[in-house]
Amino acid sequence: MSNTRPSWGGRLAARWSRAEPTLTRLFLAGVFVVGLVAQFVKPVGDALADKVYLGGALVTVVGYVLYAEVQRLNGRLDSQMQRLHSGRIVTPRELESEFQEALEGRDVRLAAMAFTGETLAVPLKNFLQDLGENRQRKVSIRVLVPDFSRQIEVPGFAGEDGKISDSPAFRAELRRKITDYERSLKEQRGRMAVANKGTLTVEFRVLHMSPSLKLYFINDRVYEGIYDKIDLRPEPWTTGGPAQPGSAPVDGRLLDLIGYDSLLTRWSPDGGAHDRMMIRRRQEFFETLWNAARELAPTNRLPAQPDAT
Repeated sequence: MSNTRPSWGGRLAARWSRAEPTLTRLFLAGVFVVGLVAQFVKPVGDALADKVYLGGALVTVVGYVLYAEVQRLNGRLDSQMQRLHSGRIVTPRELESEFQEALEGRDVRLAAMAFTGETLAVPLKNFLQDLGENRQRKVSIRVLVPDFSRQIEVPGFAGEDGKISDSPAFRAELRRKITDYERSLKEQRGRMAVANKGTLTVEFRVLHMSPSLKLYFINDRVYEGIYDKIDLRPEPWTTGGPAQPGSAPVDGRLLDLIGYDSLLTRWSPDGGAHDRMMIRRRQEFFETLWNAARELAPTNRLPAQPDAT
């Protein structure tokens, strides 16, 4: 435990802060009493009649007290508003609106760590197409997604015994989706250049990981959430078919993660020290994973689905 004692100035300030409300009330009560006496006691009233400077001084003191109180209330209100906006919860729709608003700027940095990049690529494609002319605009988009070229259990195939295993066909479909989202964004580079809307850079990287955390970055703001729903549905590529030559048909379901409509926590630099700390930590987290990731490779063709007949 620290033995450091408060300084003399600190003790004096603390005592004054405790005594000030009482002294202020006593002073104002005294002014009220003197004014009341002067109204009914003629000698006192005559004595104060010509004291213009004294009256002005009293008005000044009262004004100062009121001003100090207003400042104190404003300080409390600012503190409450700061706490209110710290870690503000936003919906995916609000996130899209902030994407659109940010794109009207001159230097726009967007990044995401997501499942396939759909929640970023789909709205951004439309927003980029609707931008007005601005040759000085620079938009950077980085997207980090799981490496579905490698075996993974979540998302995967859930057997009747509840055990989860890899689903190569579903991974191939996810890879195809990611490649489509990447291509849809990269197609906007030439369109923006021809229409004098600015320059656009797009990069997708993959890292071997299960999708769980959602992270979005709009310049210096951070949005985070999780894929908080599990979807179990038939897997058309293996259900009812043999797992291996000579084995019995496989019965099970596809275990998928859903988080498109999940709420996000928004951290903003103007939200206070806690928000800035969270932003710094999330940025370091993302940059570490980004540097460890590799470039997105061309997708393999999705295996043909078995004939329904």
